[in-house]
Amino acid sequence: MIDALAELAGDDRGILRRLDARFELGASLPELVGATRQAIADATDFDEREINYNFDYDYAAYGEVKRNLGRLIALGQLRLAMELSRELMDQGSHQVEMSDEGLMTSDIEERLQVVVAALPKSDVPPREIVAWCKAMLASDRVGCIYDREFRALQCRFEASGP
Repeated sequence: MIDALAELAGDDRGILRRLDARFELGASLPELVGATRQAIADATDFDEREINYNFDYDYAAYGEVKRNLGRLIALGQLRLAMELSRELMDQGSHQVEMSDEGLMTSDIEERLQVVVAALPKSDVPPREIVAWCKAMLASDRVGCIYDREFRALQCRFEASGP
């Protein structure tokens, strides 16, 4: 029955997200990556006619980003989660930059925290973590999204060597 519902909801990403949040629909790795990229695009989308306003944004899509980053990490795909989180930073910081008050900043940080929390326990070499932190800081168009945490992580792994 869940498969039939998912098939019927195929053209409505909002309904699919709600079904997935409730039933954790299975997905192959390529499907999970595609769904995460789509959720990032949906979450960070805004109407350019509403620049410098408190515009609405897709909070449910931000929820899917968090769930999917966690799933990728659970599947041993931390590097892929790191790559996708960089896309989130790039697109999300642009959304913050274009908004009036940047209300979605905490939503972005909460999603990035999933990846940051997994790094100290991972086998990702320190130099890769340092490079990722630098890339995340460089991708931040507003210069304040999770910046203290990235700088602290960068310092921690610079000190730990190659």
